[in-house]
Amino acid sequence: MILLMITPQRYTFRKEEKLKSRKLIEELFKQGNSFACFPLRIIYMHPARTLPYPQAAFSVSSKSFKKAVERNRIKRLMRESYRLQRHNFFQDLEDSQKNLAVFFIYTGKALPRYPELYEKMGMAMRRLHSALAG
Repeated sequence: MILLMITPQRYTFRKEEKLKSRKLIEELFKQGNSFACFPLRIIYMHPARTLPYPQAAFSVSSKSFKKAVERNRIKRLMRESYRLQRHNFFQDLEDSQKNLAVFFIYTGKALPRYPELYEKMGMAMRRLHSALAG
């Protein structure tokens, strides 16, 4: 009897995948394309510099959410839903060695629940994928 070892895919969000460069973030907000998929606003671009992986950053307005605890929770939920769904959409980017910088901004006024945010992140990622493809 032969047993096949199937290695499960690891859904990680490594340090190299986090958008931290101030210059790149400024460039993204000045020259990037954007669209809204309520309650998310997505700003993206193909930067001129070489990136090892598609990089992403997440933000929540302190105007809408005064407490840092709430902002941090929303960012944690956004990162988690991105982490679980990014492999479906960005595998072809990594294979073709294309650069991508993405910034996700939560624009809603109410504290989201995870299933709703997961669904909205999936919709936004599909729309981003189609924008990149066409």
